[in-house]
Amino acid sequence: MADADRTIVIAGAGSVGCYAGGCLMLAGRRVILLARLRIEAALRGGMLVTDLDGRGRSIPPDAISITTDPATALREADVILVTVKSGATQDMAALIGAHARPGAAVVSLQNGVDNADRLRGDLPGRTVLAGMVPFNVVQSGGGVVPLRVHRASGGMAMIEAGDAGLVGLLNVTGFAVEAHADIKAVLWGKLLMNLNNALVALADLPLASELADRRWRLILASQIDEALTAMKASGIEPARVAGLRPALLPTVLRLPDWLFRLLARRMLAIDPQARSSMWDDLHHRRPTEIGDLQGAILRLAQKTGTPTPIIRRVTALVDRAESDKRGAPGLTPDAVSGDPRSG
Repeated sequence: MADADRTIVIAGAGSVGCYAGGCLMLAGRRVILLARLRIEAALRGGMLVTDLDGRGRSIPPDAISITTDPATALREADVILVTVKSGATQDMAALIGAHARPGAAVVSLQNGVDNADRLRGDLPGRTVLAGMVPFNVVQSGGGVVPLRVHRASGGMAMIEAGDAGLVGLLNVTGFAVEAHADIKAVLWGKLLMNLNNALVALADLPLASELADRRWRLILASQIDEALTAMKASGIEPARVAGLRPALLPTVLRLPDWLFRLLARRMLAIDPQARSSMWDDLHHRRPTEIGDLQGAILRLAQKTGTPTPIIRRVTALVDRAESDKRGAPGLTPDAVSGDPRSG
């Protein structure tokens, strides 16, 4: 089947889903967005797709196919890109199982390391591939017309090797995709960087401002040290995701600010307003993905007897903020590390 004839369903069209779907639409792909009512309403004025490379491309409302009805979307799907939060994976699997054709390929483009496995477990006999999106997407606030989805950092999306035609279908301008032979290692590598999502949420700071402050980087470096120790004890070798070998990340993060800015330009190539999805969840009083990010390391550590005091503390603080439902708490680095000497 030619690319133009294959229907791609974005199952959970939030920020990342709308950005990927928008790029695919602009490349002439047939795309259906399965979204919540809020996104459906926001897209009545069209979509503006922008990125760090300076592109700004508009999609008129009548060129956007969107529905809130899972049956309507999924029964048309040849490829399903799952972009829901980790906590909704099993619910989405149930919808796919109920409404999608057995031959539809399912690709998880979610945070965490276990979502593709969960989808496979709930969708036996179907083609399910893991994938990874490395960049942040910022969505315009309520009432902005057209809805703007902005890729706020760089990087290439990756999917599990095994279907060359799928890479050709998905690899389009603004949303570069390549296959990787060891996608599990890629997911563990991304998880190391995603440990920072919680710090951005707790700090209530833009990602670029938080990373530019060594006090916050020291906490991230400690988390990554703990994660690497737990991974090594479990026989896991994470892949390089942020341009550096994973073992070097803590050393680079601990550099003085001036030297970090000099050596980590790629890591700091971020839109000044970009935050993290976990910040967005706290801001909107939604459940976070802490259990699938820091939680994945805590589960490894429990099996191997590896100490993870910083990750445990960060997890507890996010859990508290989530329970309080007051948004991002705006904590200081000292409050998060528990050590007044951390700076």
